Amino acid sequence: MTTSPAETTVVQPLRARPAPRRAGTRKARAPKPRQRGWPTTLGVLGVVAFCLAPFYWMVVSSLRRSADIFDKSPLPQPLSFENYDAVFAPSQGFLRALLNSLVVSGTTTVLALLIATLTAYAMARLDFPAKRLVLTAIIATSMFPVVSIVVPLLKMFTDFGWINTYQAIIAPTMSFTLPLAVWILTAFFRQIPIELEHAAMVDGCTRTQAFRRIVLPLAAPGVFTTAIITFIAAWNEFLIALTMTNKPNMATAPVAISKFVGASEFQVPFGSQMAAGVLVTIPLVILVVVFQRRIVDGLTAGAVK
Repeated sequence: MTTSPAETTVVQPLRARPAPRRAGTRKARAPKPRQRGWPTTLGVLGVVAFCLAPFYWMVVSSLRRSADIFDKSPLPQPLSFENYDAVFAPSQGFLRALLNSLVVSGTTTVLALLIATLTAYAMARLDFPAKRLVLTAIIATSMFPVVSIVVPLLKMFTDFGWINTYQAIIAPTMSFTLPLAVWILTAFFRQIPIELEHAAMVDGCTRTQAFRRIVLPLAAPGVFTTAIITFIAAWNEFLIALTMTNKPNMATAPVAISKFVGASEFQVPFGSQMAAGVLVTIPLVILVVVFQRRIVDGLTAGAVK
């Protein structure tokens, strides 16, 4: 049986009709990205210039001749490296001072991180009476000025026979860097869910293995940030190193720079001090540039939930 074309029907797919727009309503638009205005840009440039101006002038002054050290031109004319030659003269002992600073800063950072990591983990995970009071006491110890304790420390280390030794510089420096490291790492360990450790222990890990395999990798940004802050503080320390050492071969870099001598008794070697300041600052700049991503991750961890 055949059907005529008139009897055939064509089924068309149904199309969704657009919802009627209500009176007085507007079509929603995607938010435009917020652009910085010129006042913000000028403010940022001003802060950057203010922070970099001393370092720029230090570099420029280190490249001037001794006779032109008080010149105010923005660039050294002519360019001279005599100040750097004076810094590395054997009589200054600057290379030995750099080695001493590296030993003191590196040892202080390693010991502070080792003790602070274990202490901060215990403060973050254990519940005991007066825990908040203990944390407050820890951070309060770093607020005492160095000059108030340097004389008792000098008397004690003289009795111990520690004068002109590395431990006489490392131990007092740790007394100021360790509380800050404990405070920072405690905040990081608190942000790590304890359920992750419980899950690892259910899978067969001990508490130590869960801490080493689960907690420490998650807290790596905080550990890196704390290590860099501790290293910079130990590298720049001056008063303790000046008090605990009186031999030139045990002086750190800041102490050695303060004892630079000029060509005559009454001449202040500004150029040599500027050149030494540049050489001391370069390792810190390299350290921050290399680990800047870790530093930012560590400082902003936990800011957004």
